[in-house]
Amino acid sequence: MNRVARLGIALLLQLLIAGAGRTAAPVGGRCDGCEIMFVGMPANIASTDTSPGWTEKGQKLLVTGVVYERDGRTPAADVVLYDWQTDSSGYYSPSAGMDDKAKRHGHIRGWVRTDASGRYAIRTIRPAPYPNATIPAHIHVSIREPKIENAYYIDDFVFDDDLLLTPHHRTRLENRGGSGILIVSTSGDLQTAARDIVLGLNISNYPL
Repeated sequence: MNRVARLGIALLLQLLIAGAGRTAAPVGGRCDGCEIMFVGMPANIASTDTSPGWTEKGQKLLVTGVVYERDGRTPAADVVLYDWQTDSSGYYSPSAGMDDKAKRHGHIRGWVRTDASGRYAIRTIRPAPYPNATIPAHIHVSIREPKIENAYYIDDFVFDDDLLLTPHHRTRLENRGGSGILIVSTSGDLQTAARDIVLGLNISNYPL
């Protein structure tokens, strides 16, 4: 074996060793607050959740949808969605006895696990925007898939009829998991909206 070949093999070994010691980037990139998803997570999670806000002051809201695999057609079962939001005054208000780690998400939080048909439903109240702010009202959502090691976030649920959802804000939406814009219908004291989710859509480092 000549000197050039030996140098080439040595360089290849160095690259392999360096790659083995490098930590893979998390799916979805950095996610501030995703770890709180696991604080207080129930052992058994149903496909329908009624949040603490459902019985509180505010506009009742029911969000339903289907979670699909990356092909956008195959329903994805056993996917956990974690949601958290402000109360009717625009605050992430904690409840008495709440775990300190979760207080920053407030007490209106919950989990759903998609059923065999990929369906989920969340009963809550419509969140209020932050006081004295120009950010549209929103519900944060992070996802944990059975096949993905870490949780990642998707686009917030926002409301098409929200005056704060300006054209500027709309152009800044990333469509992570698909559009998060909710078009609500009102019947009596209940607003309903649908939000389907496509796993991996516009999610960085998502495995093929």
